[in-house]
Amino acid sequence: MNLKDCARLLSERDEILLVTHKNPDGDTLCSAAALCSALRRKGKTAWLFPNGETTRKYLPYVEAYFAPEGFAPKFTVSVDVATEEMFAHGFEGKAELCIDHHPTNSHYAKKELIWSDRAACGEIVLELIKALGGRPTKEEADLLYIAVTTDCGCFQYANTSARTLRAAAELLELGADYRALNLRFFRKISGARMKLEGMIYSSMGFYHGGRVTVATVTREMLREAGAVEDDLDDLANLASKAEESELSITIREREDGSSRVSVRSNPTISSSELCAVFGGGGHDMAAGCTIQAPPEKAKEMLLAVVDELMREKS
Repeated sequence: MNLKDCARLLSERDEILLVTHKNPDGDTLCSAAALCSALRRKGKTAWLFPNGETTRKYLPYVEAYFAPEGFAPKFTVSVDVATEEMFAHGFEGKAELCIDHHPTNSHYAKKELIWSDRAACGEIVLELIKALGGRPTKEEADLLYIAVTTDCGCFQYANTSARTLRAAAELLELGADYRALNLRFFRKISGARMKLEGMIYSSMGFYHGGRVTVATVTREMLREAGAVEDDLDDLANLASKAEESELSITIREREDGSSRVSVRSNPTISSSELCAVFGGGGHDMAAGCTIQAPPEKAKEMLLAVVDELMREKS
């Protein structure tokens, strides 16, 4: 669909549920919340599916949009969800409209607005709100600023484009409180997070002359640091900070003993290509997957594939 078609479809629907993805980040949560707000201003009944994995950092911005118990939607929209397997835990059903920016989207919805050249879904929702016929409010601008900046690392990641910066400038003009939001999301961390980062850096592995970096986060490390889920935002980018790193892998041990893998890379190496081997996906420079093995075994499996990819690139 194009932007006008999508806006028209939403204008024709009511009792709308917006669904986010597992392990929700600022883009999925705040893009959905901003769209929910805009739909309500058009007189629609709209709610977010109550994503139980929402961390304390994001709850103050999105909790008021969570659907009450018993809400029965007539139209469901997914926001920033690449595949049906990524729907928030507890959601059962189908999305009739998908709004997304992932190039690996599996095209599971009957209708879709997918712009894979955008750094964040928030960029798409900004344009969609305007197409719905209204100027975004200050609250919507705050939400979309969170969405855009958290998905591009406050404009540090390689997915940042001139279009991303123009969107951010527009959000500032609309009243986004960038000073307070930057402080909250990018400049302050807890003492437990500081301790955990020290443990991660001290145990990080370097391979292929430092071009590949691997960080492992075990449940024991979390216990020792006193870290909880709220302390774990953006762990995936720690290993990528090494000066020579072209491909960084973060392996986090899950409660069931499996490993959640996040990969970051520069434009010459595809993160999604590596993750696809293990049934995952994402963007060329940021992707993820789950491996049904403990961290050390997962690390061994990943490095075996990395060795092959590096030989192909040499």
